[in-house]
Amino acid sequence: MSHSATAFAPASVGNIGVGFDLLGHVIDGPRDIATVRRIDAGTVRIAAIHGAVTGVDRLPLEAPANTAGRALIALRDALALDHGFEIELHKGIPLGSGLGGSAASCVAALVAANALLDAPLTREALYPFALDGEAVASGSRHGDNVAPMLLGGVAMATGERAIRLDTPDWLYAVVVHPDQVLETRRSRAVLAELFDLHTVVAHSTHLGLFLTGLQRGDLDLLRAGLRDVLVEPRRAALIPGFRAVQAAAFDHDAIGASISGGGPSVFAWFDSRSAAQAAAADMRAAFVEAGVDARAYVSPVAGPRADLVSPAQLNDARAGVAA
Repeated sequence: MSHSATAFAPASVGNIGVGFDLLGHVIDGPRDIATVRRIDAGTVRIAAIHGAVTGVDRLPLEAPANTAGRALIALRDALALDHGFEIELHKGIPLGSGLGGSAASCVAALVAANALLDAPLTREALYPFALDGEAVASGSRHGDNVAPMLLGGVAMATGERAIRLDTPDWLYAVVVHPDQVLETRRSRAVLAELFDLHTVVAHSTHLGLFLTGLQRGDLDLLRAGLRDVLVEPRRAALIPGFRAVQAAAFDHDAIGASISGGGPSVFAWFDSRSAAQAAAADMRAAFVEAGVDARAYVSPVAGPRADLVSPAQLNDARAGVAA
């Protein structure tokens, strides 16, 4: 039985616009890495948090207040383990970016810790513990980031289940991260007022079209469905340059474009890698013209799931943390 394991978790696009707190997909881009050690003491502790992302020095080392620490506490308690865990985190996903950084830390830690169990759990069985960890940062148990990180690609996340969805291999995403921070709690605060019934019905229609289009690989249905009339109108003003970035994506015939998670990152879907690559530069330039530097990532929508990293792969994984 190994006493140490390392895993990475990729960045993600929460909500996918039309699936608020329900849908998400991972991207092949920035990632967090967790090294977990099995210890004799019956506790969970955070040994260190590294990384070049802004604000990493403010992340809590107290395990109950840390997403990775809380997730492993929940795992240990549920399984009544007679041992504990020590965690070392390497952050590569910017904080407050809308790319699932808080979720990535707890998922990477769970995947690493799971490898140290005498009887490892399935990815689906790890999901409730990931929700426990995510709740530390967001204030609620929503799985639109942790589910796709655990399963890969596009996932549906309910309060009880994480379900991977079939995704055409010709779908590509551009995700543009501006040099801004938008805390999840602030972006959720603008949703406090009630929505009118007409808007909710329109949103449900778009969600149904989108899910059917995804399952059938139907481009026309995806275009018709990937329109966020519920959340985006309230959050757009929190992101300087958002409308210009979105317009740049549609200028390149994007299937849809909206806010990634709680923002400020912006994503767009395209029907080929070449289309996504052509749009990426103009989407980034729109943020720059709004006075904000930004970085663009191009990735298959069916991106990689969190996974173990061998010692031989560790240097490459760390080099790719801020890819």
